[in-house]
Order: sequence, then C-alpha cells, then structure tokens
Amino acid sequence: MAARFASRLLELLLLLSIALLTFLVLIQPWDFGAANLPLQEGDASPQDFLAPRDIQYESQVLTEEARQAAEREVEPVYAPPEPSVARQQMERLQASLDYIASVLLNPESSTEQKREALRRTPNASFSDEDLGNLLLLTPNRWELVQSEARRVLERAMQNPIRSTDVESQRRNLPSLVSISLTEREASLVVALVSPLITANSFYSPELTEAARQTARQAVQPVIKSYVRGQTIVRRGQVITAADLEALTMLELVEPRDSLALAGAAVLVGALMLIAVLFYRRTQAVTVRRLRGLLVLSLLFLIFLTGARLLLPGHAVLPYLYPLPAFSLLVTALFGLESGVVFSIAISVLAAFGMAADLLPYYLMSSLCGLLALGQARRLGTFLRAAAAIALAGSAVVVAFRLPFREIPWDWLGLVTLAGAAAINGIVSIGLALFLQFLLAQFLDLTTPLQLLELSRPDFPLLRELLNRAPGTYQHSLQVANLAEQAAERIGADGLLTRVGALFHDIGKLSNPLFFIENQPADQLDPHDTMDPVEAAEGIIRHVSEGRKLAIQYRLPRQILAFIEEHHGTLLARYHYNRALEKAGGNAAKVDAARFRYPGPTPASRETAILMLADSVEARARAQRPKSDDDLRAIIQAVLERCQNEGQFVNAPLTHQDLTQIAESFLNTLRGTYHPRLQYPAEPVDGQTQLSFKTALFSSQKPRQKRKQTKTNEP
Repeated sequence: MAARFASRLLELLLLLSIALLTFLVLIQPWDFGAANLPLQEGDASPQDFLAPRDIQYESQVLTEEARQAAEREVEPVYAPPEPSVARQQMERLQASLDYIASVLLNPESSTEQKREALRRTPNASFSDEDLGNLLLLTPNRWELVQSEARRVLERAMQNPIRSTDVESQRRNLPSLVSISLTEREASLVVALVSPLITANSFYSPELTEAARQTARQAVQPVIKSYVRGQTIVRRGQVITAADLEALTMLELVEPRDSLALAGAAVLVGALMLIAVLFYRRTQAVTVRRLRGLLVLSLLFLIFLTGARLLLPGHAVLPYLYPLPAFSLLVTALFGLESGVVFSIAISVLAAFGMAADLLPYYLMSSLCGLLALGQARRLGTFLRAAAAIALAGSAVVVAFRLPFREIPWDWLGLVTLAGAAAINGIVSIGLALFLQFLLAQFLDLTTPLQLLELSRPDFPLLRELLNRAPGTYQHSLQVANLAEQAAERIGADGLLTRVGALFHDIGKLSNPLFFIENQPADQLDPHDTMDPVEAAEGIIRHVSEGRKLAIQYRLPRQILAFIEEHHGTLLARYHYNRALEKAGGNAAKVDAARFRYPGPTPASRETAILMLADSVEARARAQRPKSDDDLRAIIQAVLERCQNEGQFVNAPLTHQDLTQIAESFLNTLRGTYHPRLQYPAEPVDGQTQLSFKTALFSSQKPRQKRKQTKTNEP
C-alpha cells in the first residue's frame, strides 16, 4: 500500500511539474529575433536596443517619479496648539496646588505625616529634597512658587508641542522660571509643572495630503528624447519602467498582457485536466508506468519548447517544423488512443498566439498521419503516414489561403508552403523512426516492426526450431494462431501474443526427441521407461533452456516473459499421474513439488492467453474432438484447471475476458477440426489402386502402443 501511494504521489508531482513547465514554455519570450518581444519590468534585456528614429515624448513614468519625489519631500503637517489641552493641564496644576496647601496648613499633622501626604500629590513627582524644601517654605514664598508654576505652565503650553517634543520641552522648563526665585524654589516649580507638559499639536492627515498635492501639482511634465542610434538599454541590463516605456514608445517591445497570461493558464489547465482524465482511464500499461509517463512528458516538453522557440517571427519555418513526429512517436510507443489525445494537446499549445492556420495545420496533419500509421506494423505504413501528413498539411494551406487572397494569387507562396508540408511529412517520419528505435530500448518495449522482424520464418532461432524440432514448430504455429485471435478479441496485443507464442517452446531445442511431437513414428517413447521424476525434470527443463536461448539470441524481455510464464506453476500432470500409479495411488509418497513448473505465473493478459492456448491446442490435438461440444469441454477443462490452481492471480483478466477467449478458441479450433470427406480409391481393372503414400506407410513398423494418452500439456 505504501509503495502504491508513493508511486501515485510521484505521478501526481510529475503531472503538476509538467503543467507548470508547459505554462512557462507557453508564456516565455522565446523569439529573441522578432520585432516585438513580450518584456516586462524587471526582465533582463535579451539584446541591445537602439532607437530606430528620433523621438521626443512626455514620459509618464519619469513625470510620476518626479511627482512622487516631490510628495516625499513634504514634511508632515501638524495642527495649531489646541487651547483646551492647556486649560485642562492648568486645572490639573491647580488641583495639585490646592492639595499641597491643604497638607501644609493642616495643624494636626506632624512633619513626617505631611511629608508622606505630599509624596502622594496628584500630577506631581517630588524628590526627597523637594519635599524638605516644600515643608520649609513660608506662606509668602509658597504663594510665590504657586504663581510662578501657573505662569511657567501657561507659557510652555502656549507653544506647539508635538508628541516627539514633550521631553525636550520638559528639559527646557528651568530656563522659563523667574530668576527671582531661589534654586530650591525653582526646583519646586519644575517638579510641579514638568508632569503636566503634554502634546497639544497633533498630526493632520488632511493638511499633510493638501500640502503634498500642492507639491505634486507644482512639478512640470518630464520630456524624454532619443536620437536615432542612441542606446536605450544594453543586453543583460535589468529593464526599468522608464526603459520599458521608451521601448514601447519606439514599438520595439510589447508589454506583457496579464489577460493573455490568464488565458494561457486556463488553456494549460484545461488540457492538463484532459490528460489526467485520460491517464486515469487508459489501459495502456506503458503509459501508466512511471518510466513511460516520464518519457511521454519529456517528449511533450521538448517538441513544445522547440515550437515556441523557433516558430514565432518566421513565415515558412512553422510549416516545416516536424510536430507530427511527436504524434507518430506517441502512437508507435503508447498506442493510437494516446497519440490522438496528446496530438490535440500539443497542436493547440504549439499554435497558441500564432497564425490562425497553424492550429488546423498541425492538428490535421498529425491526426491524419497517426491514423494512416495505425499499429505501425509495416515500414510501408510509415511511408503512407508521410503522404497523409503532406496531403493534409497542403490541404489546410490551400483552404486557408485561396479564399483570402486578392487576385493575382501568390502562387509561389502557396507552392512553397505546400512543399514545406511535404518536407514536414518526410522529416516527421524519419525523426519518429529514429526516436522510436532509441526510446523503445529505454522503455523496454518491443515495437511492432521489431516483432514482425522476429516473426519472420528466416529468423535464425525459428529456422533452427523448424529444422531440428518440426513438431514443436508446428505446435507453436497452431498455438500462435489460437492466441493471436483470442488476444485481439479482448483488446490485448495480438502481434506480441503471436510472436511470444512462436518462441514459447524454443527450450525444447536442447533435446527435441525427448518431446512426443518431434519423435518419429517408429521410435519408442523414452518417457515410458524413465523414472517419472527424471522424465518430469526433463520436460520442465525446457523452460529454463528456453530462457537461456532467448538471452543468447537477445530476444526482448517481453518475449522472455512468454517463455517463463507459459506453464506458470502448473503440474507436469502426465508424469505426476505415473508417479502416483507407481506409488500405488498414495499421494503422500509423491513429492508434488518435483513435478511443478517453477513459474512465475502469467503477469499479463498476453502470457495468460498463451498458457490457455498452449494447453487447449495440446489437448485438442491429442483427443481429436468430433463436435463443438467436445471442443467446449476441452476449453472449459483447461480454464477451470488454470483458475483452480491460481494461475491468473497476477494476470489482469476479467470473467468477461475469459468468456471471450473461450469463444475465440472455439471458433478457431472449429475450422481446424471440422469433418472432412473420405475420398474413395480409384478402381483400376476392378481392383483398388494403392497410392504411393499408402504403400510407403504400410511398409513402416507399427509404433508401440502407449499405456496412456500423453500431450504437450503439463
């Protein structure tokens, strides 16, 4: 479960990465040689930009910068001092003075009690020295201190005091006290007034904004000028807003449109949604494997990046660009369904924002090419696909140009683009064939062309099988016919199944005469005299011997799977039964493991079909069924045996698949074992003339009768 979750997480991250990279490829300024480059402020200049002509214009950017600078120079504006604040502070001072007077005039309090009471004076803070001085004041001097405190506070609060100026105003209080007071009395005045100094002038946003607007309006528009050939911005220099304005005024760039970016994002999102939905429903194993998904994604990005890099600003190059090669390659590697889906996606993205006819040009040529390619089983189909690409591209060129051209028509341009479409078809086919050869090895795939090459009768291993084991060769041909028809019936890979069936028994080449289908009619069967265990080991060994031959002849891994899995972990039933008979029917005395094939069990629909076809063909050849019911019984017995022994636990076969496979076997075998007419011998002078064939076989010795009918089936 954890491994599956990790795999799904990697697949999700890969899809998200591809979506992001696709979006970046779609919006980047790839065409550096075009007249208009989609640049924005903060980009690095891709080239030196020179003024193509003299120009003078009012720079909105520089004017705005000057006005903003003028605004920044305006200091914050504060309102005039508020009298209410001064009055409030004067009232607080009077309250403090009244409190002090009440304490000083209280005859019942001791000196120490007065000191403590004065320490609690509201809105005042006295030091111990100030408290002592206060207690020593005479009534006349106390009146003088009170009067001076009121005067100093009133004078201080008449000036504008901002919140940042409070401390400086407090430090300046001693300079406001009259020199007629002693130092001790002046200290008391400062102690009384200092806590009451507070801000009375506050920041006014309205006045400040009005001052800034006045300063802004006073700035004159900035006029910018360039002469022809003057450098505006050098290559690699970061483009400022003023540079971008100048480049735009001179029509050297086009500003990046945020709506266009949003449109690109929506387009990429929609196409990625289609890709995800297709990925979830596809049955193509290669696409669903992480390696296959990675290769598909890289191909998509490479072809898309090439299109966005090379095509803008050119007249003929877009029609030469071999975008259909991507469609052909995906079809050859991953199947027709994948080719159609990803052809639509890359055609839409490659033509985004370009000439109106490029989208139908790429789409029609790609779809026609991959439909003409089909299953890519012949080299001729690639040539047919090249012709389809050329014809479809030429048709789109003609359809989009003839109705919109004024007379006289541009026949030279039309012929040029039609020729470009023809070259496109040829280049696309060559590129697809080359990349298919390289990527098939990386993906561990067996391409149809490679399979067809392997299935040729003159392939060295098949020729050796025909010469040294003709019975096995004929059996393999029959099994190949059965398996191929069944595979195509359920939508599996028929060609792969056929080729795998041709090679499934090549291990019998190590000892051809040990297998009944290769034994001459007059030869005694060695299995009848051998120990059952030894005979079974010899039969089972053909799987491992076949694997060695497959590696020696460098057969693809997918063909190797047919050799290893076509018997799964079934029992060599004939020899096991002989061992039971020899043990008197006591199964405890027989080690079944020594009669069982090593496996593995089939892991694909194709190898599972081969297992069934191999057993059905062997039984049918041994039992010679006379009717459809006999054939059905044979097929049903093989199906039940394989299912009961758990041979399909790793094969993605459904009950419906097994039903269709059985019907396919029945239809194929019905044509093989249908009744035939018995031709009478030709009479000659009242006697029956014996044919040379009859005379030849009548001279052979009869073969020893077998105790039990034995087949190739395990």
